[in-house]
Amino acid sequence: MTSAPRLVSFDLDDTLAPSKTAIDPRMGDLLIRLAERVEVAIISGGQMGQFRSQVIEQLPEAPAEVLSHLHLLPTCGTQYYRYDDGELVQLYTQDLTADEKHRALTAVEEEARRLGLWESTTWGDILEDRGSQITFSALGQAAPVEAKKAWDPTGERKSLLREAVAARLPDLEVRSGGSTSVDITRKGIDKAYGMRRLADESGVSLGDMLFYGDRLDPDGNDYPVLAMGEVECVSVDGWEDTADKLEALLPTLPPRG
Repeated sequence: MTSAPRLVSFDLDDTLAPSKTAIDPRMGDLLIRLAERVEVAIISGGQMGQFRSQVIEQLPEAPAEVLSHLHLLPTCGTQYYRYDDGELVQLYTQDLTADEKHRALTAVEEEARRLGLWESTTWGDILEDRGSQITFSALGQAAPVEAKKAWDPTGERKSLLREAVAARLPDLEVRSGGSTSVDITRKGIDKAYGMRRLADESGVSLGDMLFYGDRLDPDGNDYPVLAMGEVECVSVDGWEDTADKLEALLPTLPPRG
């Protein structure tokens, strides 16, 4: 990228905030300051409820005009939300069919049990129907960060489950999600898909975008964005690292014309 980005996009968990937790006030302030200058997008495998509790409800008060520059893409871009006159509006959703949901839920539960990965002590539901995505969370959606880190520190258990489920669902996309999760969507849907939809909806070309993610390694759920070869990517190690990098980026961005 030879000029300043027109759109800055982010993964959510472990990029803007620790997994499933609210963003820090510092991050909320940075996101609003960023939206005063460029388009700002968040793309994650999480559902809209997580976007609301982790980000939207934590943002400092801002004019409707500034909020209109926020783009929210839950479940890897199978859903898309924008602000209209200060209110969040869903512009599209691509839900799985009843048959796809049933087969996905059955396969992931049966394979998790077969592999000994179905835990008896959890924090919330292990399986979740997010409309456009089925998500398996080994310890439940509300599991504390430290418990998640301890469950699969190398990522081997999650990868084993993903491979087993993918073999049973060749017509669907099965991929690693967060630290303990596996996500199932329609074929071909990952964060690269979401970024392309973001380009279509925002009118900003991929070459004018910047993406921040904590898992840009080949096994990470942010890697599809890097693999596109069209979006400049910045690797981060936790939200504090993201915040420091944004502090450095902001002075280089010209005021909105």
